[in-house]
Amino acid sequence: QVQLVESGGGLVQPGGSLRLSCAASGIFFRFYVSGWYRQAPGKQRELVATIATNGRVNIADSLKGRITISRDIGKNTVYLEMTRVQPDDTAVYYCNADGGGNDYWGQGTQVTVSS
Repeated sequence: QVQLVESGGGLVQPGGSLRLSCAASGIFFRFYVSGWYRQAPGKQRELVATIATNGRVNIADSLKGRITISRDIGKNTVYLEMTRVQPDDTAVYYCNADGGGNDYWGQGTQVTVSS
């Protein structure tokens, strides 16, 4: 059974930083395009960043300069770091692993940016 478990969400002050983690069981991230998407209230789910099997990173244009995505193969975990967060970054952040005809999602972690 495949599980992607996100952690690290919560309340963040504007201008601060956040770090999210996604640990996988049942699959190995190194064999998948893995990454993060987010969905704000009333909006469609959108790409944040992904990391391919060869390590190539893809970051949403609107977020470039504020995002770092990384992968720890030994821990089978993908990380997302975001700096200079703003209220518009408030959303549920989802971990994803895509490959081999399969598309796996975590349950999501809420990030709220507010003072």
